[in-house]
Amino acid sequence: MTTVTLSGTPAPAPLPARGALRSPFRRPSRRAGFPRDRLVLPGLRVDLARLAAYERACGFAPGPDDADALPVTYPHVLGFPLAMRLMSGRDFPLPLLGLVHTSIGIVRRTGLPVTGEYELAVHIAGLAPHRRGTEATVVTELRAGGDAVWESRSTYLARHRTGPGAAPGPGEEPGPREELGPGKEPGPGKEPRPTLPVAAEWRLAGDLGRRYGAASGDRNPIHLHPLAARLFGLPSAVAHGMWTVARCLAAHGAPEAARIRARFRAPLPLPLPLPGTVAYGADGTGRFELRGAGDRPYLTGEVRAPAP
Repeated sequence: MTTVTLSGTPAPAPLPARGALRSPFRRPSRRAGFPRDRLVLPGLRVDLARLAAYERACGFAPGPDDADALPVTYPHVLGFPLAMRLMSGRDFPLPLLGLVHTSIGIVRRTGLPVTGEYELAVHIAGLAPHRRGTEATVVTELRAGGDAVWESRSTYLARHRTGPGAAPGPGEEPGPREELGPGKEPGPGKEPRPTLPVAAEWRLAGDLGRRYGAASGDRNPIHLHPLAARLFGLPSAVAHGMWTVARCLAAHGAPEAARIRARFRAPLPLPLPLPGTVAYGADGTGRFELRGAGDRPYLTGEVRAPAP
């Protein structure tokens, strides 16, 4: 792996367009090569105004103990432009258009002061077969004073035809069961998932995607306007997956040292269908979820203590 040291955060605006233009010429394959660069941004300091906008969009309300700490999901936002630079590059084999964020795992080893100075690094760990196509794993790391303080591993799925007997992706259940997608219901022999006790119900504004996009820098068109979403085969705009994680964790909380795992189960439409609310569920054991009408799951996750 080659380390590439950056002098500043890549400008996010042209990266999705570059990736979109290259998407039609990419032929996804689990045996394809992928970028071997590790992008490193030293001397990073947090923009406090942008952080405040993010906290408002996601429902984080700092208390007396963590008023000067970054939300546990915020380093993903810091690393997003670096990840987009890698995934929009010429040597990334999966088409950026239609790429689906399927999961994220986060390890936070200590509190992250908002006034701290950090080194941010992003690389692609590899490609893996998935029963629906090929998944790429993107690793984001944050260091402070030479110590690793935060890390995430995100998986992104490019759907394409696979041969018989394709292996399930990381964390997937084996067998023929499929995740519930837009307009899908459990088929014969498929048991509905058990649900967690409802801890809160939230109404989501129709402009949520635009507000989160402005705060996070992720301005994927499917989140911004229903007309743009329809161009990509969606009936309406959908919420950012990382907003659903952040909003749940704002309600759930996480200890200073924590291990978090979340899976995105289905797109969350904006505006929501009747009754117009989503239910946040938690059971006191660290598990959480977000579900809609008919107990349709949008997100499942858990918070645990980090491994020793």
